[in-house]
Amino acid sequence: MSLTREQVNLFRHNGFLKLPGQLSKAQVEALKQAITVDIDEAVEPAVRDADGRVVRISKLLDRDPIFREMVSAPLVLDSLESLLGPNIEVVLNRHNHATLNLAGTTDSFHQDNMQWTRSLVTVIFFLEETTLENGCTLMIPGTHLLPGADVRYGLNEAQWIAESGLLEQAVPVPMSAGGMLAIDSLIFHRIGLNQTDSSRISMTIGYHSVDEFAGVEDPKLWLVRGERIYKGNDRK
Repeated sequence: MSLTREQVNLFRHNGFLKLPGQLSKAQVEALKQAITVDIDEAVEPAVRDADGRVVRISKLLDRDPIFREMVSAPLVLDSLESLLGPNIEVVLNRHNHATLNLAGTTDSFHQDNMQWTRSLVTVIFFLEETTLENGCTLMIPGTHLLPGADVRYGLNEAQWIAESGLLEQAVPVPMSAGGMLAIDSLIFHRIGLNQTDSSRISMTIGYHSVDEFAGVEDPKLWLVRGERIYKGNDRK
């Protein structure tokens, strides 16, 4: 489903948008099952917490074929085309993981990358309902527009951010199971504190438009829509 002009403007202004459409219950259950199997069997590459529990599995798109099928589906790409244009790639070496948000866990405010010139549109696929209680995503609207923040993993420690009061402006973004949230990768965001006794599962994928000045094909990029165009003037 394509985005309306108002939805595109809202994404540009706020830095995030709930995408239209919804994964079906069958799709959600199939994705959850595939993720749960690899978490339970600790299939590498995996990230563990301080207690040795697997909380993230990486290289998601090299696992069960259902993941590639889902992240390249028209349900997703039709909306992203409104933001990225007709030529879209998935970035295989950024995100490309599924996360298990365990009871009592949270993280710090961060950005997903540092430079606006090659920013990503990050899509979070929520496979379980997220609420204030179980740690829905927190966003600070408009922070993707800050020039040269360059503090991807140090937002809580940066003095100018502490003095600005920005972190006090965070808003929660609850999502239903099967919902998809697109965010500008430069926006300040984090996972909320999971205050329940249960965990929740989501998967995160990074998309961007084809780089028309790239002279060689990058194996860490997967073309999911359109073509790899080249507009460099070195051939003229």
